Amino acid sequence: MALPETPVLLGFAIGAALGVVGLLSGFCLMSGLREWWNADDGSKIRSYAVALAVAIAGAQLLAGFGLVEIGKSLYLLPSFSAPLIFAGGLLFGIGMVLANGCASRALVLLGKGNLRSLVVLVIIGVAAQMTLKGLLAPARLAIMQWTQVTPASVSVPALLSSIGIGDELARIAATLTASGALLLFAFSDRSFRRSTGQIAAGVAVGLLVTAGWLSTGWLGVDEFNPIPVTSLTFISPIADTLQYVMLSTGLSLNFGIAVVLGVLTGSIATALLTGRFQVEGYSSASQMSRSILGAALMGAGGAMAYGCSVGQGLTGLSTLAIPSFIAVAGILSGAALGLRGRVAMPALAAR
Repeated sequence: MALPETPVLLGFAIGAALGVVGLLSGFCLMSGLREWWNADDGSKIRSYAVALAVAIAGAQLLAGFGLVEIGKSLYLLPSFSAPLIFAGGLLFGIGMVLANGCASRALVLLGKGNLRSLVVLVIIGVAAQMTLKGLLAPARLAIMQWTQVTPASVSVPALLSSIGIGDELARIAATLTASGALLLFAFSDRSFRRSTGQIAAGVAVGLLVTAGWLSTGWLGVDEFNPIPVTSLTFISPIADTLQYVMLSTGLSLNFGIAVVLGVLTGSIATALLTGRFQVEGYSSASQMSRSILGAALMGAGGAMAYGCSVGQGLTGLSTLAIPSFIAVAGILSGAALGLRGRVAMPALAAR
C-alpha cells in the first residue's frame, strides 16, 4: 500500500523539475506560437510538439500495459459539452495572449521575481474558483447540462475500435500516427535539429507528463485513500493552492497543489543559482489592465475547458481524448485571434 504522502512528494518533485526546465528553456505554448507566427522562429513550438509526442507515447504505453487506467481521468468522461469546452478554450487562448503567457509560465516567471505573474496567478485562482464552485458555477453547469452529449466513443483509439479494429491495435495505430506526425513536424526543420536545448526540453516535459500519470495512477495508488488519476494541469490546482494558502485548516495537500508548489520552488532555485532572479513589476496601468483581464479569462476559460495549454494541450491530448482535441482547438483559435489580430486589436499583442 502506498503511503498517503506519496502522490504529494512525487507531485512536488515533478513540479520542481518542470520549474527548472521551464526557466532554462522558456517552454511555453503561447511564446512558441507568437515566435512561430510573428517572428518566423519555430523552435519553441517544435519543442512543444516533441513534448506532446513523448507524452502521448508515454501515456498510451502505460495504459497499454495496464499500469495506469487513464480511462478514469476527467478527460475521458463518457459525457461532455463540446460547445462549453471549445468556448472555454477560446477564452483561455485569448487570455494567455493578453497576460503574455499561460498559467504554468506565470508560475515559472514568478520564481524569477516577476511580480506581474503573482497578480496573474491570484486572478486565475479566483476566476477559476468562481467558475467551478462560485457565482459563475450555476451558469456553467446549466450550459453543460443543456449541451452535453454521450457519444459511443470519447477517444481516438475507441473510435477506431468502433469500426472493427482491435482495441490494442487501435491504441498502437493512434499512438504511432499522432506521435509520428508530431515528431515529423518537429524534426523537419533543420535549425531545430541543431537546437539540442529545445529538443531536450521537449523530451523532458513529455516525460514529466508521463511521470505524472505514473504517480497518480500507479505509484501513488492507495485503495483506502483513492486519488484522481491525472497528470500535469494548472487551472484547478492553482485555485486549490490559493484556497489552501488561505484556509489550510481542514484541507489537505494533493498532487495538483504539490505540482504548483514544486514548479515555483524549482524556478526560484534555478533563478537564484543562474543569476536570473530579478524583481519586475508593471510598467503602466494599461499593461496591468490587460494582464488582469487575461488572467480572468484564463481562469474562467480553463475551468470551462477542464484544463489549460498544459492540462489539455499535453496531459489531455496524451489520452487522445476527443474533448481534449476540442479544447485545444479552442485554445489555438483564441491565441490566433490575439496574435494574428495584433493590428486590429493592438492590446492583445502587447507584451
